[in-house]
Order: sequence, then structure tokens, then C-alpha cells
Amino acid sequence: MAAIVHFEIPTDNQDRANTFYQSAFGWNLSPMQGMDYTIAITAPSDEQTGAPKEPGAINGALFPRTDALKTPVLTLDVEDIDAALKQVESAGGSVVQAKEAMPAMGWYAYFKDTEGNVLGLWQNDTSAGA
Repeated sequence: MAAIVHFEIPTDNQDRANTFYQSAFGWNLSPMQGMDYTIAITAPSDEQTGAPKEPGAINGALFPRTDALKTPVLTLDVEDIDAALKQVESAGGSVVQAKEAMPAMGWYAYFKDTEGNVLGLWQNDTSAGA
């Protein structure tokens, strides 16, 4: 079963959005080096893995809004992202963004379900000790 492990919130103004989420909810926001992507720590997390310590809690990120990614995105953890994308298509969904690597971490992709919702997929790179 694929669990929800991450969320992403699109922004039109990254600084304004960062200020809002820090002020309103106390989130710890930090830009990811070399990317237009801000990690959002929303719950106490393990220093080494970044995983939340509380069962059921998830962390996320803020990123610039695009034509394809206009609304918040929930990301599902899968063992095989290629197989999951094939399952999405055979179940009536479509691929919005094909698999891309996040070096030394894993792979991500985006898909659209039968209701028009865009969600993400994530596969850990187990060879990197993730």
C-alpha cells in the first residue's frame, strides 16, 4: 500500500509564502541548495533522516506554481516508480511529469488521477542508504 509521505504547496511569491507559513504555523523552512524548492519541516524530525518522529506526521515543501502544478500535491511512497506510473495509466490516470532523479535521494514523478487531481510519486534510492 502506498502511504502519503510528503506534501508540496505551490507559490506565486516564495518569500511571501515562506513568511506566511513560518508566522502562521511555526514551520521551519529552508531552501534546498541548487533548486527553487523550500523544505518545510512541520513536525519534530530525525536529524539524520529528516523523517518526522511523530506517527502520521509528514513534512513537505514549497515550490513555484507552474501550469501543470497549480494546487497542493500529496506524494505517495512507492517501491517501483516505473511500475506505479504504468498502474496509474492502466487505471485511467495520466502522467503529468515523468520520473526524474533527485541525486542520492530517489526519484519523483507526478500523475493525474481520474478526477483531475495531480499527485506525486516518490521512490527512495536504497543504493544510497536512503
